Amino acid sequence: RKGRPGRPAGARLVAFAGLIRSAALTPKNIPNRERLIFAMDVADPQAARQLVEQLGDAVVFYKIGLELFMSGGYFDLLDWMVARGKKIFVDLKFFDVPATVAAAVRQLSGRGVTFATIHGNQAIMEAAAAAKGDVKILAVTVLTSLDRGDLDDLGFTVDVEKLVLSRARRALEAGCDGVVSSGLEAPLLREFIDHRLLVVTPGIRPVENKPVDDQKRTVDVAQAFANGADYIVVGRPIRDAADPRAAAEAIQDTIARSFAGARA
Repeated sequence: RKGRPGRPAGARLVAFAGLIRSAALTPKNIPNRERLIFAMDVADPQAARQLVEQLGDAVVFYKIGLELFMSGGYFDLLDWMVARGKKIFVDLKFFDVPATVAAAVRQLSGRGVTFATIHGNQAIMEAAAAAKGDVKILAVTVLTSLDRGDLDDLGFTVDVEKLVLSRARRALEAGCDGVVSSGLEAPLLREFIDHRLLVVTPGIRPVENKPVDDQKRTVDVAQAFANGADYIVVGRPIRDAADPRAAAEAIQDTIARSFAGARA
């Protein structure tokens, strides 16, 4: 939806700067247990299969990324998981000339993939959206491992919030289905961008972030959804837990409480 009339957009952006504001829960009809996406960041497909078996029905949705892609057997693993009723988020952040990105995205169609990520400019996003078939395309806004200092190093002089909003608007215009964005910026996306946009929020930390963690712009589970996220991506808090299944179920319980009374 558009911002409310009567107040300049710039003034609303200033009001949001540095502030986590609770927004309405997303109205999308997504089964609650599918809102948790587990980041399967492990060394090889054997370790991935073991985790899937260990987690059982505590996790429905999995993100498989570059580490597993480089280990070999990526698509055999993907097919194995789809055959077991799992939803798959292919997180390879395609970034190349538009024709190459389109060709790569096209290879995912018909494989049971739900989401795939892309990076890049308007032409890349448009090419990916045109080739997506049955896959939903998510554009990366600003990685949750980056903060203001990192953006300065990369030569971006714009504020993080403005950069996220700009990329999200362009993604929607290009035909992408959603964005990957920190929960800190989710209220901005819900204030200024159409609610059709899917917001997938990584960098979720159920407890205070550890200093050694490479994620910088983080929120907890309940705050991510209160801020307007549709899905959350959780990796280390589940993978590194003494009991990964119990950790996943605890997050599922938090999600269920967050959406109590809403449509599941």
